[in-house]
Amino acid sequence: MRKHPIHPPTLEDFETVAKAELARLPIELAGHTADIVIRIADFPDADVERELGLESPFDLLGLYQGISIDRKSVSHTPQDVDMIFLYRRPILDYWSQTGLDLADIIRNVLIHEIGHHFGFSDADMDRIEGEG
Repeated sequence: MRKHPIHPPTLEDFETVAKAELARLPIELAGHTADIVIRIADFPDADVERELGLESPFDLLGLYQGISIDRKSVSHTPQDVDMIFLYRRPILDYWSQTGLDLADIIRNVLIHEIGHHFGFSDADMDRIEGEG
């Protein structure tokens, strides 16, 4: 198990790790992620908390926002950019509770959120996670 740093990773640190993990995703996912924007925030905003019925802002590690590919039509005109939000404080909380490698946690959140974008099943995402 890795020793945790004295100071928690910043939003910028998270962005650096997320970009590195995005770059090492399996071809099955990476070939289709060029248009997805990654955003790092400390917590989901109040609207997201309300919409998802979260008991706590710590209940959500990441969120895909956009229209999943399995629901887009050929004539679809995007209104907004597809984004994946990574929530720093809940991820840090999970990291401190589990002792898992932070990069691995971020990678797994990215896989699940990208998987939602592509309409993958949980079994598909678990298989992809196991390949890394």
